[in-house]
Amino acid sequence: MSDTPTAPVILGDQPGTFPHGVLAERHPAIIRQVREAFPYGPAQHRALDALLAECTGGAVEPLPAGAHDRERWAAWGTDSYAGRSWYDVPWLWSESWFYRRLLDAVGYFGPGPWQGIDPFRPSKLAELGSPATDEELAALDDLAGRPADERARALLHGSLWGNRADLGFRLSAEGAERTAAVPALVADDSERLWTLLGASGTGTLCLVADNAGRELVPDLLLVAHLLAHGRIGRAVLHVKPYPYYVSDATTADVVDAVRRLTGAQGAAAGYGRGLWDALSDGRLTLRAHPFSCAPLPYAEMPDDLRADFAAATLTVVKGDLNYRRLVGDRYWPPTTPFAGVTDYFPGPVAALRTLKSDVVTGLTAATEAALDAAEGRRWRTAGTHALIQVRT
Repeated sequence: MSDTPTAPVILGDQPGTFPHGVLAERHPAIIRQVREAFPYGPAQHRALDALLAECTGGAVEPLPAGAHDRERWAAWGTDSYAGRSWYDVPWLWSESWFYRRLLDAVGYFGPGPWQGIDPFRPSKLAELGSPATDEELAALDDLAGRPADERARALLHGSLWGNRADLGFRLSAEGAERTAAVPALVADDSERLWTLLGASGTGTLCLVADNAGRELVPDLLLVAHLLAHGRIGRAVLHVKPYPYYVSDATTADVVDAVRRLTGAQGAAAGYGRGLWDALSDGRLTLRAHPFSCAPLPYAEMPDDLRADFAAATLTVVKGDLNYRRLVGDRYWPPTTPFAGVTDYFPGPVAALRTLKSDVVTGLTAATEAALDAAEGRRWRTAGTHALIQVRT
């Protein structure tokens, strides 16, 4: 990114900003939700209380000497940030640190009876089993009669919008979307994406997953379609090695989602069986690299992960957090070229993301002006707008 002008790193130190609200309000709320999700014992309650006090008014403390990943986190920043307020270090770092510390507080890393118990699993399963998920899966039956390319476009938009997706609506709304004065899709490089995913059936797609549940299901449906119709020969799904950011997908969440599909009715079950077979024969593989939970931008990825992405025909980076890590968690002017801030990436890369934070690049000046005039800064964080951006 050396040719692109720099921009300020986002901190959480300014009251009234979105990052400050996450640190001051969202994180305490998450601690309360986790306390209520399981019948944790006194030790976990004390640890959660201590974390609440530290993250809202205390200073960053390093991991204890016996922590399995102490050296890794020291390299990732705890040695630099120890003793500083959580609000005065990069927001991306403090958010990631919060989830690492939360898992410690509930005994996730053990040893002990709570080792490996995902504190967010109840909410993930509730969403996956909801009637709304049934309705979304039923929409696949109506989609089945459409031409393959039309299905692919609908599934791409389903993956983009996640649990705001309605496949039938996305198809019927495409024409109106293109002519809207303030479009929901603020950047659309989808045709470049389809060009990269040719019809040879031999390429590899890397998909860096975002959320579990109703947002992971559309990602898996898109992968299943691309495999079944020869747009790719292999897919690698990058998930988190441990629970992260409340709803980020882990291996267990992938298994839950595939089982949800195979147990469904109609076309959804066919997608599920296709995914199960692809996992079984290696056409779809899972990767849970430690760097997937790093508090750092992808520009600092290790060499083995860089080699994975370099070997892919296309890497698709899903969701808001991964976008922040892809372009750098900075207050970029929205017209900053997407290609410039991703030129370090070791292969073609696409971002599919609904906007839920202040970071955005690659917009035209006219689009930025129209959004600001209509909504102020709200369009950046409300999740009502999305983008598809590609750098070849």
